Formats: sequence, structure tokens, C-alpha cells
Amino acid sequence: MTLLQTVKDEKARMKPETETTTREAPAIERVRLPLQKRNLTVTEKFYLTPNMIRVVVSGDELEGFQSPSPDDNIKIMTPDPSGAQTMRSYTPRRYDADKQELLLDFAVHEAGPATRWALDVKVGDPALIGGPRGSKRVVGEIDHWLLIGDETALPAMLRRVEEAGAGERYTMLASIPGSSDEQAIETKAEFAPVWLHRNGASPEDADFLIAALDKIDIPEGTFVWLAAEGGATRTVRNYLISERSVPAKWIKATGYWVAGEADTTAKF
Repeated sequence: MTLLQTVKDEKARMKPETETTTREAPAIERVRLPLQKRNLTVTEKFYLTPNMIRVVVSGDELEGFQSPSPDDNIKIMTPDPSGAQTMRSYTPRRYDADKQELLLDFAVHEAGPATRWALDVKVGDPALIGGPRGSKRVVGEIDHWLLIGDETALPAMLRRVEEAGAGERYTMLASIPGSSDEQAIETKAEFAPVWLHRNGASPEDADFLIAALDKIDIPEGTFVWLAAEGGATRTVRNYLISERSVPAKWIKATGYWVAGEADTTAKF
């Protein structure tokens, strides 16, 4: 037997066995919604943190707006430098039907068309959105949620925690540029946020998230929601399955953005 084979056998012996469980995995329930464009007006804009802009849009055309799941997405329609219309996906952070107000949070990590719009837009300017055209809700018996993401995933993660009820348990690992990008959140749920300050490190660095996950217990009955850069998301998902024995059906993972590719997402 070669030395290399001996090392491989030792790693295999030490590696945890794949988890076996009789628990039924949560299901992804798909909800179709009528596709509608809405002409709205910007009524408020401010910086939540140095790297997160909140834009509030309002208007009568928000009547009937629906967003059943915290990680739904709408399309922000803006002109590109040539004048052609572009569409980018963003999470509806909060909708107030009584005020007919929709809150949208923009992570200022790359100045694409929608981010540039958020940087430049002023109160009173028009805003054109579309959707959501559908929703995917996680349904089933879940003891504990583990939310993992970078700043682009914060609107979805914090909305989920904000809307959670008493008795629900959430742990969140949020990779953010620095300490000033932490956000306060009110919730009825039991919530344990872990803020990971990159301090100049790349958001594409999956090792940064994995090092934090190594210190976190992931008991049976934990559903993992994961969203970050596509390559980092794939690496963290593989780690959860192979090293932490989280069943694939207990993970919902999405690459919210892909480094070097405009308006691209990755599904797993």
C-alpha cells in the first residue's frame, strides 16, 4: 500500500458518515403569481449602512402586490448607458399594504445598472418594477434554521427572521464588509446572528464562511438556506453535505451573483 493510499484511507476513516434520518425533509412549495409591471415613485432613500442603500417606492399600482416567501424576487427595470432597458433581480425587503409602500435594499458591492440606479435616484423619481412572477416557500417541520450569505443575501435573510414567529429558532452567518455594516433586527423568534467582517477579504472566499461553520453545531432538523457568490455557494454546499452530513434535501442554495458575469445566478 502506498503512503498516498494510507493517507486517503485515514481521511475516509475520520470523515463522518453520511447522516441517516427518518425525518421527512421540508418541501419547496411553488406558488404562481400574476406577472405585472408597476409604475411607482421613489418616496424615500437613505443609507442603512455604508454598503447598503434603502429605497422606498410607493404608488397605487402596488395594490394587490404579493410576496409570499422572504426570498422572492422582483425585477428592477432601469436603462443602461445605451438607453436600453435592463432588468435585475432584488428581494422585496418589506411591503406595507396599508401605506402601499415597498422597501428595497441594495448592496453596494458592484455598480451594475440597478445598483447605479439606487446610487443616483432621488425622491420623486419614477421606479418601474415587475413581479414577483412566482414564489418558492419552504414548508415542513423545521427545528432550526441556519441562514448563510453575504450582504446580497441580507435582505432575504433578515426579512425571514423579521417575519418569524415566537418559538422559531434561527442562526445567521452573514459575511459583510465590516462592523459598520451590521444591521439591527426585531423579531419574535430566537435569533443568533454571527457577523463575519471581511475587512478587505473577497466575498468570493468560501474558506471564510467554512471556518465560521466549523464552530457551529448543526443538529438534525436544521434547514440550511444559503445564498452568496456562485462559486462560494457551491463550495459551502459541498462542505455541508460531505463534511457536516447535512442531507441535500435540507439545503436550499442559490448563487445570488457570479463573479465576472452580469445578471447571472446559479442554482444547485
